[in-house]
Amino acid sequence: MTKKKQKDSASQFVAWIRHAAPYFHAFQGRTFVIAFGGEVLEGEDAERRSQALAQDLNLLESLGIRLVLVHGARPQIDAEMLRRGLTPRFHQGVRITDADALECVKSAMGVTRMDLEALLSQGMPNTPMAGAYIRVTGGNFITAKPVGIEEGVDYQYTGEIRKINAAEIKDDLDQENVVLITPIGLSPTGEIFNLAWEKVAESVAVALQADKLIYLVDAPGILGRHGELLEALTADETGELEDVPQAPEVARVLPGALRACRAGVGRVHFIDRNADGAMLIEFFTRAGMGTVITRAPLARLRQATIEDVGALLALIAPLEADGTLVKRGRERLEMEIDRFSLLDHDGVIVGCAAVYPYSDEKSAELACLAVHPDYRSGGFGDQLLRHIDQRARQAKLKRLFVLTTRTAYWFAERGFKEASVDDLPPEKRELYNFQRRSKVLMRPVGRK
Repeated sequence: MTKKKQKDSASQFVAWIRHAAPYFHAFQGRTFVIAFGGEVLEGEDAERRSQALAQDLNLLESLGIRLVLVHGARPQIDAEMLRRGLTPRFHQGVRITDADALECVKSAMGVTRMDLEALLSQGMPNTPMAGAYIRVTGGNFITAKPVGIEEGVDYQYTGEIRKINAAEIKDDLDQENVVLITPIGLSPTGEIFNLAWEKVAESVAVALQADKLIYLVDAPGILGRHGELLEALTADETGELEDVPQAPEVARVLPGALRACRAGVGRVHFIDRNADGAMLIEFFTRAGMGTVITRAPLARLRQATIEDVGALLALIAPLEADGTLVKRGRERLEMEIDRFSLLDHDGVIVGCAAVYPYSDEKSAELACLAVHPDYRSGGFGDQLLRHIDQRARQAKLKRLFVLTTRTAYWFAERGFKEASVDDLPPEKRELYNFQRRSKVLMRPVGRK
């Protein structure tokens, strides 16, 4: 590697760490429920995928995130049944667990759990887990009952959840343990029931009121009506996709994910289990990876406060440096902060705009419209423009104007017409910088 490439690589690394730092602070002490099927440990690339998963979980735990892991074992159970000459039986996607199948469930679940504990216990030198020590705990956290007979089918030892002992799980998390939950439930009479891992994950996340419920699935995420990947959805928007075909595992998990979101879980994520480092990309980069479901939209417009000045400076500094925006100092921003509206995306300021009314002329200047480069394809500039237009309309103003040197085409596409300096309000005309030679564009307030 050349010195230039080394320098570029180092610069990229430093930039990533700095951008990720707010997420490190935000997630410390938060509870993540991470759920995945036994497929993580199966297949041609199983060793690489399972090692990568263990390393990523180790990193999350080292950052102070409280981890609850829920695993499945469907392929392992099927393999154990076939080894014993038994045929797996399902009805409407749910396993029918008779006495022989239950023995296979217990065997496969036990082996799968031990394999996962072994993966999480690694600490070999010269590996990402060097020096790590993860305490993995478990217990009889789930009380279950039989599903019973449905549509004439007796599910026998297939169970459904009656209760999650959330207090005991929280006690383990308080002791800085990683809680590993195997989808087996016990009854007060000592019976054992086979449970679906995705339903266990849902119930555990709701009982803990987890900050995140993460499903590692067999697809990049949730698809829209035209087959496109949907990066962010509200619960209501997700409910409108019931008739849209999804990958098999996504389709099976989606109803529970929606219930969990509506029952108080902070975020529900769908992440491709086959994509290396997908969880790290989703949690610690602005672009993210996969699909996130929230009760309310991730992006919200709000009034800026004095506490936002630092974030505003960081957002507009690159645009001031290249001449797109007029330079504003901290003192000026503090004095004019009530003029600014912000676009807050999951706690990160990704856009801003300001409005300066000239009441005598019934005009307002739209100023300092900026969106972070990572978010410019999301339509956030249009959201900010609509918001400023609404503020101007509420103030009974008649027209908006902008002064710009580089983005005249963007405003022209949104109905702004070029005007002259003489069309500006007298007060603004006196302050016009003829050396900068900004173009003047105007548009009536309320125009769509």
